[in-house]
Amino acid sequence: MCGIITVNFQIDFLIRGGRSLGKTVLVVDDSKFMRAVVRGEIERNGWTVIAEADCSDAAVEKYKQLKPDIVTMDITMTVDGHTIGRSSNGIDAIKKIKEFDPDAKILVVSAMGQKCYVIEAIEAGAKDFVIKPFDETRFAEALGHFK
Repeated sequence: MCGIITVNFQIDFLIRGGRSLGKTVLVVDDSKFMRAVVRGEIERNGWTVIAEADCSDAAVEKYKQLKPDIVTMDITMTVDGHTIGRSSNGIDAIKKIKEFDPDAKILVVSAMGQKCYVIEAIEAGAKDFVIKPFDETRFAEALGHFK
């Protein structure tokens, strides 16, 4: 079952006295490990992960609720080891997010074997892409395009 992993953004915000947390990010990937890797790189670059999602439906829902500054999006996601059709398609999620917010900023983080999908994702509205496994310098460079 796909779902949302919510980061306790409201409590963090209150603890920090209501000060801005900088750029906010929604991390979308079916792999818990990759979400942790992406989160680490985002935080290393001074940004704040406000939520994570493990499928495209949850990503769209969380985007609408939180309106983060940036979304990192995997292209092909599985649930319990199985691709679950349209619900697992990051490209569809990009399209839905861009329909909701044409100004949404999306960074595709996808595997090397999915290059053709990366092109489709850029055409759907993603601003940049990083191929997994990624180089820290390339990831920081891609984040820099969103400043």
